[in-house]
Amino acid sequence: MGTILAIEDDPRILKALQRLFSSEGYEIRSANNGKQGLELFASPGLDAVVLDLMLPGMSGRDICRLMKQANPDIPVIILSAISDVADKVLLLELGADDYVTKPFSPRELLARVQAAIRRSKRSSLRPAVSFGEVQIDFASMRATRGGKPVTLTAHEFKLLRFFLDNPERVLSRDELLNEV
Repeated sequence: MGTILAIEDDPRILKALQRLFSSEGYEIRSANNGKQGLELFASPGLDAVVLDLMLPGMSGRDICRLMKQANPDIPVIILSAISDVADKVLLLELGADDYVTKPFSPRELLARVQAAIRRSKRSSLRPAVSFGEVQIDFASMRATRGGKPVTLTAHEFKLLRFFLDNPERVLSRDELLNEV
């Protein structure tokens, strides 16, 4: 079905993730620290990343930021015991595609990972768009208007891409929250 990278330092949770995704037909690559996770992220063929925040040696926030800079199209789903709203918002602004708190429901995590993969496959069909004075390069996450750069967060790029992928449709708040 695809390949998922799990970066988790708790061996019990890592084993549970391996069983969960393997049982659904996914190939699973795993790392128990950030450095090893970034090395595996650089290898081709990944469809999604499940990332713990509290890892030895390197912050999950830094790992998320580096991954999104290297390849913004691969969904990163945060799996963490940190349930503070400010942390969740910060990570979503850094580019994380979803956030699941521990303890977690395996079925919910699986559903969220699969939804993120579907969204990324659908949105990767259009790497660049131009209309009027606006040019948007989704691959490099750059936007210009009249030749001048426009600063957008990763989440704003996702919203913009969703709007462009659904022209002339009325989009409900629930649909935007679920899809973006």
